[in-house]
Amino acid sequence: MEQYSVFDIIGPCMTGPSSSHTAGAVRLAHVVKHMVGKPITEAHITLYGSFAETGKGHGTDKALIAGLLGLLPDDSRIKHAHELAKEQGLLVLFAYSDEGVAHPNTARIYAIAEDGESTEVVGQSIGGGRIRIIEINGLAVEISGDYPTIIIRYRDKPGVIADVSRVLAQCSVNIAFMRAFRHGKGEDAFICIETDTPVTPEMQSTLLLLCPSIQQLYAV
Repeated sequence: MEQYSVFDIIGPCMTGPSSSHTAGAVRLAHVVKHMVGKPITEAHITLYGSFAETGKGHGTDKALIAGLLGLLPDDSRIKHAHELAKEQGLLVLFAYSDEGVAHPNTARIYAIAEDGESTEVVGQSIGGGRIRIIEINGLAVEISGDYPTIIIRYRDKPGVIADVSRVLAQCSVNIAFMRAFRHGKGEDAFICIETDTPVTPEMQSTLLLLCPSIQQLYAV
């Protein structure tokens, strides 16, 4: 017999009207905010499929802006996201694409931090407020956002994954799931690690100190 969680039955705690178009969109952009790790001053967002066709009526634009501002799906301020973005100096530009995509609720978010560094993320809102990240800076990945997650960018070479696993073990962090993605041998690569407990900022600093091969570390 198939198992269902309570969220599959009643949905997430959220500001409406739609778990896919609102709650999932907030979570997706909120993940991007954490990945950037710095104040975002500008974002270019392309909506596909159902997001492009009906998203504005369902508040998807407001939800994505709210997530970039750090709001959560149950925050009553989501409906004022455009005004809040102006107050906080965040410029958000939307484009609506009719390009075919694998999932109807798909968004591409190109975020620019205050220091000029950019991060591009493609994600999907897959129902009930749940999300899936499928691309980071042009590299195909698969991240659910269901667990505390760290995403590590490094140059592909032997020993990096072993070093990261060793440091997490020293910090008493248990790995639930781990996936590695790379452009090619010896090229840019990512490790996506989902953990049973959050990797604290202090643990992240330890990882960066003891694993010099790490180029960037994002916490979700």
